[in-house]
Amino acid sequence: MWTSCGTTARLLHEAGARPVLAARRADRLEALGKELDDALAVPTDVTDPAQLQALIAATVDRYGRVDGLVNNAGAGTFHRIDAISPAGFLDMLNLNVVSVLSGIQAVLPHMRKAGGGRIVNVSSGSTRAPMPGNAAYPATKCAVNRLSEVARMDLADDDIQVTLLLPSITATEFGDGMFLDGKPRPGGLIPHSPEYVAKFIVRALRTGEERIDIPHGPEQPMESLL
Repeated sequence: MWTSCGTTARLLHEAGARPVLAARRADRLEALGKELDDALAVPTDVTDPAQLQALIAATVDRYGRVDGLVNNAGAGTFHRIDAISPAGFLDMLNLNVVSVLSGIQAVLPHMRKAGGGRIVNVSSGSTRAPMPGNAAYPATKCAVNRLSEVARMDLADDDIQVTLLLPSITATEFGDGMFLDGKPRPGGLIPHSPEYVAKFIVRALRTGEERIDIPHGPEQPMESLL
């Protein structure tokens, strides 16, 4: 999902925010950081809670606070139920679900100190309906859905809004990679551009609304979706 993350960072930068960049690929992070006026870029494996804590510490050291968090790291597979690797599924759960919890816990002390904040958890439209051959990835994202819903309740008194965002297929290395390796996109779904999805992420950071479902199908004018 690197492309949508990079696009989101660019949109936030254009809006006057100070995005902090975190991903495993240090070369891409460094290049994007330079592009965005030397934005803070911290190579981070989000499955390692210690690295997440170091990321937040670096952010607070540079800017003094954390106003928003976007949990967008993820991986998926497209296999029949009898071909899912239990070990691989555990790894996916750790990345897609546990890292979301760890990320939230890492920013909470700083958001509480600041008097509030916004968290956006990126789930998937694949959780809206079952599809043959696609069980493991939506199962992890269903967990993200419930985690986000309860987190919003638990953190309401701290003025921390948690938004659940459910995109359709996005035209990134992840979205295209899942379905174009000799396989058709399920149900003839049309991939959305990273720019389209990034606009919803930025919207969520601005509004703090509870849930945003990005409809399947052709991209719609943003004003019709506000």
